[in-house]
Parts: sequence; C-alpha cells; structure tokens
Amino acid sequence: MTAPRVAGVGMTAFGKSPERTGRELFAEAARKAYDDAGLGPDAVEEVFYGNFMGQHAEQQGHSGPLAADSAGVTAPATRIESACASSGAAVRLGVERVRNGAADCVLVGGGERMTNLSTPEGTAGLASAADALWEIKAGVTFPGAYSLMANRYFHEHGGDREDLAAIAVKNHRHAAENPLAQFQREITVEDVLSAPTVCSPFGLYDCSPMSDGGSAALLVSEEFADEHGLDPEVAIAGTGQGGDRMALHDRVSMTRTPAAERAAEAAYEDAGVGPQDIDVAEVHDCFTIAEVLALEALGFYEAGEAISAATDGETDMDGDLPVNLSGGLKAKGHPVGATGGAQISELTKLLRGDHVNSDAVADAEVGLTHNAGGTVASCVVNVLEVVA
Repeated sequence: MTAPRVAGVGMTAFGKSPERTGRELFAEAARKAYDDAGLGPDAVEEVFYGNFMGQHAEQQGHSGPLAADSAGVTAPATRIESACASSGAAVRLGVERVRNGAADCVLVGGGERMTNLSTPEGTAGLASAADALWEIKAGVTFPGAYSLMANRYFHEHGGDREDLAAIAVKNHRHAAENPLAQFQREITVEDVLSAPTVCSPFGLYDCSPMSDGGSAALLVSEEFADEHGLDPEVAIAGTGQGGDRMALHDRVSMTRTPAAERAAEAAYEDAGVGPQDIDVAEVHDCFTIAEVLALEALGFYEAGEAISAATDGETDMDGDLPVNLSGGLKAKGHPVGATGGAQISELTKLLRGDHVNSDAVADAEVGLTHNAGGTVASCVVNVLEVVA
C-alpha cells in the first residue's frame, strides 16, 4: 500500500462572491487543480464533494453530481456532509479509494456559498450543525457554544482575551501576503480587544468570517503517476477521523476535543510519525479558542499550555511550530464545505515551496491538517509528507 500522491491542487480566492453558486466555485478550483497536475477531467474516476449549507443557502441537495458536472467529470460523484469538516472527510475518502485500489485518480474538495445569506440566516444555517433537540431549541449559536468552551478553559487553565487576541493577530499577519485570503491585512492586539463584542469573551476578530469559496485536489496512485509521467512532490501519508458526542452538555469535558485526539492518533499511526515530527500545521481556527484546543488535542502541547503559544511566538511563521501560515480560517476565510480541501491545497504548496509563505518552512518535510465539524463532534486529520 502506497500513499496517494497529491498530483494537483486548486482554490478560488476566498471572500464574498454572492453571485456565484457553490458548483461554480468548485469548478474553478477543479480547473486550477487540473492545470496544476497537467491532467484533464477525463482522468478522474470518482469525485467526493464537500458541502454543508447547499440546501439552506441555495435550496440545492444532491449536489455531488452537479459539482462533478461543473468540473467536467462524468464519473460517480458523492456529496460529503460533516458540517465544517465536510471536505476534510471528502479528502479522507479519496485517500482510501486510491489506497485500496478502487481508483487511481480521484477529485476531492468542496464548495460553499454563504454570503448570499443575511447574517441571521447564515448563523441559523451554521447552527444546524449543533444538536437540534437540545442546543438549537435553547438558542445556542456557534459563537455562543465556543464562548462557553473558552470561558471554561479560562476557568480551568487560566489565560485571557489578550492570549486569544495574539492568535488572531498572528493569523492575520500570515494572511497578509496570501492572494487567496479574504483578509489580507494585519491587525493589532488593540484592534482585537476594542472590536465589538460578539459573545464574551469573543470580539469580532476572534471569529472566522462568512465566506464563499471552492477547493480541489487530485489524488493519484503511485502507479498512475508513473504511467502519466507525473512527479508529485507531496503524498498523504496518514489519515484519521474521530467522533464525539454532539451536544456540549453530554461531554465529560468542555476543554478537550476527543474527536481530534482520536483522529490525530489514527493519522499519526497511519503515517508512522508523531507530533514531534510535524514541521508545519494548518488547524481549524473557526474561533481563536479553537486553535488552542486543536494544538492540545494534536499532542503539540499538554492541556492548559497552548493558550500562550501565540503570545510567546511559538506558532508564528518563525516559531518552533508554524501554525496556519495560510492565515487559517480566521483570516484566509471559512467557506465551510471547502475548508478541509483548502487546508490540503495550502499545505501542499507550503511543502512544495510555491506558497507565498514557503520560505518560512523551507526545510519542512511533514505537515498536518486538522479539520473539525461543529464543536468538534467530528474531526479529520491528514498527514502530508514530501516524497520527491
């Protein structure tokens, strides 16, 4: 069994494109992936398309075949829905298809259109990733749910708003030169602390934005690459998926994310590496506290220690463990169904050396993506390695 090669990647610019449908955004990303790989859509044997809000934002279900058709593919296609981890799960399914010999070339990724909705409409759509019986009926939104997790973290481990602000400042700085990022500007700690409150302790800059965007990657077998004269430099060496109870009140702890711990453990074992081997990571920072919880779940920090990682510069582009060099969800943007695929696209470029921030990780050989659904009731972790 060999690790699937990432033959090509593509992304749209993330931001506001309310006039464009999810399928149009995915088609643009797919065309870029074809160009990057030097392949055409006729090579694709199966499509896995991540999408979460299509039925809410576009009144469109059964979007797998539509996405494939827009990408010029007539092969079998399936929409994958796992809330904000939808395209991370799509990537994982593609990896498994290539590994088990069911296909030699698969197109994975996702698309999402969100900014055609008003803020209340979008908030309601996103809230459907929570427990409808116990959380949505009680009025819980995702800023509200993550604020509960942040306040509990402060109670158990310490930390404050300035620690969270350092994460937002870092990720905006990383996005400043990224042409695909929604927010290409730097901010200060004071900007974060003085921003309007969304849900205490979060201000506006602690929250990822509503975004439109598409992402795509072509995964191929080693044999397919050899037969077509391809020389992909990056492979997906390990993948893992974890789950947890849906509602926060059903969990043993609000400051741990066992779904991410389980996904990471599986991905590390699959790749034959550990957290100490990871050179660069793209993690799911939908809210600033989410980056803290991710770093601890992935084994980079013990419980209660990651809150100061950004403040101390450890996760900056010149730190010991650069995190979210793309800008993360916080500054690159978060079109939810496309986010996991976008992490693969950005990390592949970082490892190949053709990302705007590649110089910061010029010697990196192993990277990791962490893509979470809801309040991390689902999570997918993928480990990427340089192989050429």
